[in-house]
Amino acid sequence: MIRRINFSILFFFLGFALTVQAVELNENHPQEYVVVKGDTLWDISGKFLKYPWHWPEIWSVNPQIENPHLIYPGDLLWLADCDGKPCLKLTRGLRNGKLSPEMREIELEAAITTIPLSAIGPFLSKPRVVGSEVLDTAPYVVAGSEERLISGAGDQVYARGVDAANGKHYNIFREGSVYQDPKTSEILGFEAIYLADAWIKKMGDPATVALRTTSREVMIGDRLLEIDDANFDLNFIPRQPTHEVDGVILSVFDGVSQVGQYQVVVLNQGAREGLEVGHVVSIWQTGDTVRDLVLSGVEEEDFFNLKNRDHKNEVVTLPDENAGVAMVFKTYEKVSYAIVMKATRAIHVGDKISDIE
Repeated sequence: MIRRINFSILFFFLGFALTVQAVELNENHPQEYVVVKGDTLWDISGKFLKYPWHWPEIWSVNPQIENPHLIYPGDLLWLADCDGKPCLKLTRGLRNGKLSPEMREIELEAAITTIPLSAIGPFLSKPRVVGSEVLDTAPYVVAGSEERLISGAGDQVYARGVDAANGKHYNIFREGSVYQDPKTSEILGFEAIYLADAWIKKMGDPATVALRTTSREVMIGDRLLEIDDANFDLNFIPRQPTHEVDGVILSVFDGVSQVGQYQVVVLNQGAREGLEVGHVVSIWQTGDTVRDLVLSGVEEEDFFNLKNRDHKNEVVTLPDENAGVAMVFKTYEKVSYAIVMKATRAIHVGDKISDIE
């Protein structure tokens, strides 16, 4: 469970130069912009910049402003000249909330997020990537109450293998996709599909478990995993990786065949390969392999066909085409979750990812 999500946005100058693209302002960029509720850092970056991931190169922090790294609705962003280069500065605007002599706490309007919370919130703690040994050794549902085969919120189930030392609050998961590297055949992990929040009513073998909330039905064999109490601080900004990226899209959530903007995909690279939260990658639609009809598609016995009879089964692979960009928002050791920020053509499982060009 996420007890607290701190969506502060940390802006800082990166200690390396961009080697591929120079910073370019958007052709129709404003001279200044007042932040409104619902804005995201990516959206605002796109107003000023041709490539939003170049934001760190033009952000100028004003140390005289309290919390200068945060941007709030009402703040004024304006373009300035910093030693001959464009830079963005901030003038703090009015924020919602009133101060009074009374001893009470008033919640002020929150800082804007980097990307839409609605698109990534469910993936911060609920879906997991785990090793097979985790699911194999986790407590499991052995039966439902009143001989139910399928249980939901408000029902009671029975589970074996529950350890009282691990507390009473669990999430229930079901084994999903196997994440396997298409090049090396290495098993990168298993998707654990979130089903329900559960509370141990009575310890024992089996333990009595109450289902508090459910997103899918709970069945015999589903696994109980401990709650992830980590606080997820999204202290990141969109930026280019500092190393070469060469991977593929392994999976897409929601069971769709074509991927669009703000959909979440699983990449076959993770922290082991140097991917970090905030890294932006290019997506390339894999070129189809098609038959060369000029060499192999003529059926008549003409001079051309006789001359090229060795090419009757000739095929050619079309070049990969750039299909969009995605930003990594959660990493595991061997895989990562990324959100598609821009899609210029259809994106599919198996399409390639690379560092930004």
